[in-house]
Amino acid sequence: MSIKLRLPVIFVSMLFASLVSSAQDVVLKFHHIWPTTAMAPNRVIGPWCDKIAAESKNRMKCQLLPAMSGGGTPAQLVDRVRDGVDDIVVTLPGYTAGRFPSMEVFELPFLTNSAEVAASAAWDYLQKNALKEFPGTRILAVWVHDEGYAHTASRQIKTLNDFKGLKMRAPTRLTNKLLAKLGATPVGMPVPAVADALSKGTIDGFLLPWEVIPGFKLQEMTKFHTETHPSKPSMYSAVFIFAMNQAKYDSLPADLKTVIDHNSGAAFSKQIGKIWDESQDVGRKTAQTHGNTILVLSAAETENWMRAAAPLREEWFDEVGKRGLNGWQLLQDATDLLAKHRK
Repeated sequence: MSIKLRLPVIFVSMLFASLVSSAQDVVLKFHHIWPTTAMAPNRVIGPWCDKIAAESKNRMKCQLLPAMSGGGTPAQLVDRVRDGVDDIVVTLPGYTAGRFPSMEVFELPFLTNSAEVAASAAWDYLQKNALKEFPGTRILAVWVHDEGYAHTASRQIKTLNDFKGLKMRAPTRLTNKLLAKLGATPVGMPVPAVADALSKGTIDGFLLPWEVIPGFKLQEMTKFHTETHPSKPSMYSAVFIFAMNQAKYDSLPADLKTVIDHNSGAAFSKQIGKIWDESQDVGRKTAQTHGNTILVLSAAETENWMRAAAPLREEWFDEVGKRGLNGWQLLQDATDLLAKHRK
């Protein structure tokens, strides 16, 4: 074959290869609740996107949509990823009250005080008890945040009685119930709404882990912080999911599925939990630097709070029982897994 004849063949081959390559390039629309300055985008989401880009040789990349910039509300993210409006989300199932009753067990108060341990337990628990609650969705990781505490704008919470008269933000259905048991008036809302609610006086304070405080500059809007005693389980936890649209995953070529699989699962969940634990000191320091007052409850006072919250478990058993679930067994599975991963 002459050189003149070979050149068009070579050109066509190169063009075909280029078209095949570009057809396989994947951009994942990744929607989440945090501003770009927060811990999660910088220590979890960004590094994950960098890893899948590197391992796919840049054939798979993220289109990041921080702070709900893709539209909708935080509570709608679970549906958006299921329906394929978003390819990947990180959100809290608890934002949609009562919709994920099996997974809700990790949101019962005074259950755990290690996000790393709870993340491992939650992943195992999910495989056994809760995958059915997420149809159309591939869960890449699940975890809970670091210990949840009470933060207030104008009055320190020192004892159980100090909750009376306070309007307190809660992230989930069970934390709303917890606040009511403790004597406060609960106000449910996702975290992006907290700063505005504080500025308007809609709430007097909120329940949050330290990790969230600097990302939303909440240390500037509160003066007082109350921690439960470190020897006791944390006041509350909320469950996070790192979720992908199942149809989007199924549409990937085998090698790109392998990249996703390599960056999801039990080890990834545990890694995220550890990152959340490590975030405590950073968030706490922002409050200290701002001159806020941090009170650590005694073990005895923490036990007072635990006793006030105790009826919530029986109530939860009754509620999920009406939906055909054995709440006692679900809690036993969760506590057994927490004990297993605590060793």
